[in-house]
Amino acid sequence: MTDFDDLRALFINCTLKRSPEPSHTQGLIDASAAIMAKNGVRVSQIRAIDHEIATGVQPDMSAHGWAVDDWPELQRQVMDAHILVLAGPIWLGDNSSVMKRVVERLYGNSGLLNDRGQYAYYGRVGGCLLTGNEDGVKHCAMNILYSLQHLGYTVPPQADAGWIGESGPGPSYLDPGSGGPGNDFTNRNTTFMTWNLMHLARLLAESDGIPARGNQRTEWDAGCRFDFENPEYR
Repeated sequence: MTDFDDLRALFINCTLKRSPEPSHTQGLIDASAAIMAKNGVRVSQIRAIDHEIATGVQPDMSAHGWAVDDWPELQRQVMDAHILVLAGPIWLGDNSSVMKRVVERLYGNSGLLNDRGQYAYYGRVGGCLLTGNEDGVKHCAMNILYSLQHLGYTVPPQADAGWIGESGPGPSYLDPGSGGPGNDFTNRNTTFMTWNLMHLARLLAESDGIPARGNQRTEWDAGCRFDFENPEYR
């Protein structure tokens, strides 16, 4: 049986609701987090809207005109985690404004490098969870997962899961009679996503992340081209 005791996971809930207001997205997060915790993963959670996260794409926006910016402390939690799951609601068929802000702030640190000269998010895995009562799960997941891999995260197979009710006004995930928590399709996808995240994080941890050959920014800047041949110089 695989040992996940040394892995850490962070779930960022991008609901529009401040604590302690109930979050339907939280319900789906809890299902995934419970599987991880049961297998020894140390799980942390952030409800982003409870924090003062400034708008921008710099590591610390307090140096760019904002009086308060909680993101630098939240970023430390991001960097401590082997697994990052971004979760949120669907509004107007798209990700929430909070989700977009979190992705922008993650992007603000994507140019940082690790001690091997790779981009700092290398060696970490990412996935996403979505809830709503309108269409858009796949559209929102594509946006999130593309963003994560572009920043340097590794995305495993079936790295997303979600639940939507009937299109239009209707019950949300945790509402009585919604059928959300008992939906077999959602529960299967949530379970597969969770295990695939754990398996890939385990593999990356055991291999010390992504091999450095061919992807070191420091080496490229120093003139190394890793077998790339530019036709202009032939």
